Amino acid sequence: MTLAPERKDRPASGRSFPVADAWAPAFDALPRSLFLPDLLWAHDMATGTSRPVDRTEDEPGWRAAVAADIPIVTQWDDGEHQGAEPGTVATSSASMPSLVASMLADLQAEPGMRVMEQGTGTGWNAALLSHRLGDANVTTVEIDPQVSARARAALDRAGHRPQVVCGDGALGHSPGAPYDRIIATYGLRAVPPAWIGQTRPGGLILAPFGTRYSNADALVRLTVHGDGTAGGPFLQPVEFMKMRSQRLRWPQNPAGGGTVAESTTTATLPPHGKFDPFPLAAGLRLRDVVHAVQPHQDGARTLWLYSLTTPAWAAATFRDGEGAHPVRQYGGRRLWEDFEQTLAWWHDAGEPAIGRLGLTVTPGGWHAWLDDPSRPL
Repeated sequence: MTLAPERKDRPASGRSFPVADAWAPAFDALPRSLFLPDLLWAHDMATGTSRPVDRTEDEPGWRAAVAADIPIVTQWDDGEHQGAEPGTVATSSASMPSLVASMLADLQAEPGMRVMEQGTGTGWNAALLSHRLGDANVTTVEIDPQVSARARAALDRAGHRPQVVCGDGALGHSPGAPYDRIIATYGLRAVPPAWIGQTRPGGLILAPFGTRYSNADALVRLTVHGDGTAGGPFLQPVEFMKMRSQRLRWPQNPAGGGTVAESTTTATLPPHGKFDPFPLAAGLRLRDVVHAVQPHQDGARTLWLYSLTTPAWAAATFRDGEGAHPVRQYGGRRLWEDFEQTLAWWHDAGEPAIGRLGLTVTPGGWHAWLDDPSRPL
């Protein structure tokens, strides 16, 4: 799913979402309805559920869903799903219009620039780029052949013909390089080196980036440097479907052959919602760790931590009103001690918002920083 925190501002134009002046003509000329199928699934932000809406059976309901500032699921389970009821995992969608508009503004693209989009989806974003920048300056890459074909057809009906590439987005598209801008519409856990190599020095990469710690992402805007590195700040919390080759594979819960250590903690569990800043900050420090929060009927919450590199887990159960909370952990990595060190850093740093965090990508990987690249986490 492609989500962002709900925005309260509403433009005077009557549009249900704000649009920067430079992009308003593109949005006015290319409504989202041109790119959506008859059968779609409207996502309810409050409940986190999706419901089917079929244009052939409910034209007013379909138009209302398409016009709303909500994500629309257009594919489940990599295309294996059939029928009207929602599938198991949403794997292609049309993002919230307000998020599409804000990302295009954050991209800082100007007429004449060459842009590569990663994740064609419905084709709506590629059409908006083409309207402002020109078809010849836009390349869009989609890994799913069915999704790519539908997007190409929708773009053609809308009167735009950017370069539509069906292939592995991690490879970029070198025939169109160098690009002035790259924009990704799926979540990353690593920035593909090809993207940096195919962006001109001084160019920008705008992408949802996150860690294995949670499913949440944050938009990061990276400036590409001539030495093959790129860096820049995080802008806002979001949640996107992940690049298919970078999807999380949950570790097997190790069993037997070791001792479960028991202790207590006086720590307080920070908010772990998808748009809260702590999960991003924690993941930038706690490498190769994934978490889950288990709610209990009595109101308690258990934070589970799992190592992705060695058999190890930790669990701490928090109950409101209690000063000490039980902790259990197992395996060769002392995950709870790692977590408490991260938590102490978080408090000492003033519980930083996402906007204080940044990312530097090098040929050898990435590292995060606080306020300035000279202050690595």
